[in-house]
Amino acid sequence: MEKTTLKLYNTLSGKVEEFVPLEEGVVRLYTCGPTVYDYAHIGNFRSYVAEDLLKRFLKFLGYKVIHVMNITDVDDKTIKGAREEGVTLREFTRKYEKAFFEDIDTLKLDRADYYPRATEHIPDMIKIIQGLLEKGHAYIKEGSVYFRISSFPEYGKLSKIKPEELKAGVRVEADEYTKEDVRDFALWKAKKEGEPSWPSPFGEGRPGWHIECSAMSMKYLGETLDIHAGGVDNIFPHHENEIAQSEAYTGKPFVRYWFHVQHLIVDGEKMSKSRGNFYTLRDLLAMGFSPRAIRYLLLTTHYRKTLNFTFEALYQATTSLKRITDFLYELETRKFPEGETKEAAEKIEECRRNFTAALADDLNISGGMAAIFELIRWGNRAMEEGKLLRGDAQRARNLLYDLDRVLAVLPERVVEELPEEIMRMIKEREEARKRKDYATADRIRDELFKRGIILEDTKEGTRWKKIKE
Repeated sequence: MEKTTLKLYNTLSGKVEEFVPLEEGVVRLYTCGPTVYDYAHIGNFRSYVAEDLLKRFLKFLGYKVIHVMNITDVDDKTIKGAREEGVTLREFTRKYEKAFFEDIDTLKLDRADYYPRATEHIPDMIKIIQGLLEKGHAYIKEGSVYFRISSFPEYGKLSKIKPEELKAGVRVEADEYTKEDVRDFALWKAKKEGEPSWPSPFGEGRPGWHIECSAMSMKYLGETLDIHAGGVDNIFPHHENEIAQSEAYTGKPFVRYWFHVQHLIVDGEKMSKSRGNFYTLRDLLAMGFSPRAIRYLLLTTHYRKTLNFTFEALYQATTSLKRITDFLYELETRKFPEGETKEAAEKIEECRRNFTAALADDLNISGGMAAIFELIRWGNRAMEEGKLLRGDAQRARNLLYDLDRVLAVLPERVVEELPEEIMRMIKEREEARKRKDYATADRIRDELFKRGIILEDTKEGTRWKKIKE
């Protein structure tokens, strides 16, 4: 099969570019992970799912992906939360870290190769800070260390913000430490009473948020990354600061492709607890929505477009998924004549080709899903007309599961075993129909429907399928 060329929008250049990794066949990917002070909300998962689509598609194209996602377990929010609960920072953050891993498994996110915790990489951060001090890119003030933005002329190249524009009273970062210049940011924060701290050559303290990501990404992926991903809210100042400190330290390009995911809003408004429109994944699961439908909704808006989350959209996602699983059910359970057809082979290959081409065009998920639903329309029509053969059905089924390596929205198995009691009721109904006791047959059918099982009477016999999860 001809090698597919992937094109991605690079925030750094502001253009869609052909993706070429530093090392042929290998992608070094870093994604901004959670700050573990609370349960992750659906806005967080919008970014994580988009990044998962990128990673899965890279693997689908045959790349080896080395993926690092950081765990921020020390910052103002985690320290405040631990203090309020009266527990250690470790106790507090591990609870939410555990919840995060449970949630990503629920949404079928492909796990990273490394999940470095900030608290376990303090020496790596200190090493970089020392290097920046030696090169004149940083300075010490009252026990804290700051990056000197004026020493890095390229500052602002990612966000397109000019450093001089920051002088006009812009509050870049909410720390209370004295700085030479309002634009400068903290690499190391001097110890405060009641806060966790670590020893360093510049005194007791803790790292700033930005230095954590530079240290952990370079430790596992090297001084130049292929792709750095995160939400658009991280472009400035976080990612801008990462570039400045990393490139000032190494003298090399830090990241070749910056991948940023647009915001999620709820019913057209910013999500916030005060508005009552704030949802965690666990909130939606408690309402009865399936993880697959939630993933499908988060997945199927292009990553560079704002996703407007509504419950109507979530119900539509459920319906769209049902179209796919119903088609798979038919492919699994119908009695098809032996053989295969040239037309089916061409339609199935066309679906694969169109799906791959769409995703290769800056992850055009709408085009990818359109290719799948076009195959489903054709396949349903072919089944109705008796033109689909067993080999065709098997080939279509295999394709959908192959494409699901990218989407991860299908159930593990379409054909399931039913409980013994349900199978006994289906058998009793069949016997009632044989003796023309239609009242009993209808009563059993209605009872099964209430339990989420729909029966279909065909020439080959009675078939069943689940109509809810």
